[in-house]
Amino acid sequence: MKIGVLGLQGAVREHIKHIEKAGHEGITIKHVEQLDEIDGLVLPGGESTTMRRLMDLYGFTEALRNSSLPMYGTCAGLILLAKEVVGQESHLNKLDVVVERNSFGRQVDSFEQDLDVKGIEEAVNAVFIRAPHIQSAHEGVEVLSKVEDRIVAVRQNQYLGISFHPELTEDYKIMAYFIEEIVKQYQTEQV
Repeated sequence: MKIGVLGLQGAVREHIKHIEKAGHEGITIKHVEQLDEIDGLVLPGGESTTMRRLMDLYGFTEALRNSSLPMYGTCAGLILLAKEVVGQESHLNKLDVVVERNSFGRQVDSFEQDLDVKGIEEAVNAVFIRAPHIQSAHEGVEVLSKVEDRIVAVRQNQYLGISFHPELTEDYKIMAYFIEEIVKQYQTEQV
């Protein structure tokens, strides 16, 4: 399958590497027309306000709001997918969740931890950097993982949102889950 990574800002190469390790083709997406060439899209971490501006500038906001393409957002990508973000306007409105930005603290409060994630047999290596968390998940949203009482991974239909950065590790299990469980299931349902 062809999986795109939005190439406006963030850890694009690292996500491409995980897509390839999972046995699929990774494509850097820099133009809206490329969305027609892919089976799923990764919205990487980065600075969510900057990413919003760039998405608006290059026409991705409207295209993605109107798209049913499976999407996977990490950190800032989760913020972009959320229907509600504490203290700012929402952007793509795909995940029916409330997200709080930088809720795990500043850069110096970054940490790494192994997480149990529903649907994945082995623990996932997760890096949290100025990470958001999901304050609440509404009906139809499946909670996949928590750190203490904070929700850090959810799925709703063909959308996956996580607070952390697996792409900064060698652990590509979340990417494999997105492709094998979400993108493939969505394609099967569309036939």
